[in-house]
Amino acid sequence: MEYVRMRAIAEELGACAERLEGAWSVEIGPAGPVLAMVCPSKRHEGTVRRICKQLDEQLLTTHPGYICASGPEIEHPALGRMRLPDAIVIPEAVLDEEGFAVDAAEVLAAVEIVSPSNPNNDYVEKLDDYPTMGIAHHMIVDPRTGTIEVHSEPCKGRYTRKDPYIYGDSVPFGPWRVNTSEFRRYGKAER
Repeated sequence: MEYVRMRAIAEELGACAERLEGAWSVEIGPAGPVLAMVCPSKRHEGTVRRICKQLDEQLLTTHPGYICASGPEIEHPALGRMRLPDAIVIPEAVLDEEGFAVDAAEVLAAVEIVSPSNPNNDYVEKLDDYPTMGIAHHMIVDPRTGTIEVHSEPCKGRYTRKDPYIYGDSVPFGPWRVNTSEFRRYGKAER
């Protein structure tokens, strides 16, 4: 199935989703368009916010004009992929452009917070797609286990480097650093 047709199907699914109750996302993965209900927990959203805030502060120095945004889809039409990361590092100006998805070529980094209901999407499918899309830095934060993986150095459709961390570490992520001391695990009481 060619990407133009898959994108049209994804747009139809998105229009249908607007009439449904709840929050929905549409992605285009290896099997084509997928409509999924999205109901991230408060801890999931808190982690996304903490990461965006920290990266935004550092981007002022490392990449002026870039932001860490939560929400925009990214697409790579030549690969036939469209994904909705939890956060991405992009030029702020792309948010003023017409359309829905950000070109993957504009994305410096992608962040995923693992959901308890579908970890395979983050650890397998998106981990396969992001290096192929040319995204140089990818972080997977897992509140189920309190672990973090930083993937980098994409080559031939795979990341060649994987660095593991745990909650509490100061995590190097490309030219930035993410302090994880305030990240919270799912189902764990506060300290």
